[in-house]
Parts: sequence; C-alpha cells; structure tokens
Amino acid sequence: MRYSREHKQETHDRIVKKASVRLREKGAHGIGVADLMKEAGLTHGGFYAHFDSREALVIEAFAYAMDRSMEHWRKQSDQVAPEKQLTQIVETYLSALHRDNPGHGCSIPALGAEIARESPKTRKAFAGKLDEMVEMMTDFIPNMPRKAARKQAIATLATMAGTMLLARIAGSSELSDEVLKAGRDSALDGARREPAKPAPAKKPKQS
Repeated sequence: MRYSREHKQETHDRIVKKASVRLREKGAHGIGVADLMKEAGLTHGGFYAHFDSREALVIEAFAYAMDRSMEHWRKQSDQVAPEKQLTQIVETYLSALHRDNPGHGCSIPALGAEIARESPKTRKAFAGKLDEMVEMMTDFIPNMPRKAARKQAIATLATMAGTMLLARIAGSSELSDEVLKAGRDSALDGARREPAKPAPAKKPKQS
C-alpha cells in the first residue's frame, strides 16, 4: 500500500517528536530504534523508510527539542516588558516544574554530556542550535552593547543549564530547591551587572 507524501511526512514528524521526548528522558543511548518505532505505532522495519541512520533521527530529534525550547522562550518573553524578559526566562527555566519534566524540557542539561561524545556531525548540528539559543538570549539583554550582551548570554545560559543538571542530580529535595534558587540568583545578578568600563587613557606627562 502506497501512502501519500503528506502521510509520510506526518509519520516522520511523529517519530521525531516521540524520539525527542524519549531521548531527553532516557539519554541518547537509553532507548533503541525498535522501542522508538513501537511508540510511534510503527514497525522496526519501517525505520529506514524515514531515516538513513539512527544518527539522522537523533540529530532531528535534538533539533526539534531545541526548537521547542526556543519557541517556549518566545511565548514567555512575549508576556512581559522587554526589561523583564530575561527574568521571565530564567525563573521559568530554573523551576521545579522544568526539573521534574526532563522529557519536555531543555536538551542541554538532559543530553549535553552525551552530545559531547557523539560524532562530529551530531555535535555540529547541536552547536548550531546552541548558537541560535545564545543569540535569542542576547536579545533579552537590552542594557549592553551586542558583543557584551552575547558574552553575558553565554554565561547566563551556562549557569542555567549547569544549575538544572545539578538540581536533577539532587532530585526533588531541599538541596535541589536550594540549587535552583542559587542558580536563579546567580544568572539574574550576572545579567543585570553593567559591563566594566575601560579605564581612561593616561595623559602623557609634560616635560
């Protein structure tokens, strides 16, 4: 039985969506192709009708997850004034809700350590999406020149992702809540800090 191109694309998208959730929950190597296809309601044999390799699926699933995170950031930022956008993103990201739902959260704390050990092709794809996230976060820091804001955006995102990773290690506990609060305070304090002004040039001594 031949399916329409639209049906095939819908099936493809369903596999990617399911895979993006399971990969964030169980890790890049925590679930096999057969299990992913079963969850999508398909047979293992149909996998290669949609993807050239497991790596191809992993890359698409990572990209999908990163895109959903950025879409969530856009929706969050649209709800508040420009000067409050970063605060909104940080507080939503470093929350117990995000900590307890890795399958629908950011890919960086969920998969970052594994991505670093993947193939150059996979790392390159992930790095491209990471750069998009940095650029978006840079837009949320309006009180600095673009170059300084991008530098701060990288530091803020690193603080957010690292905090979430530690909070998940600690589990749903007082320590985990303490980690989340410390991370929120650090991320927001760093982003609010004005960039250091260059020291004035010394006037040459007159002879």
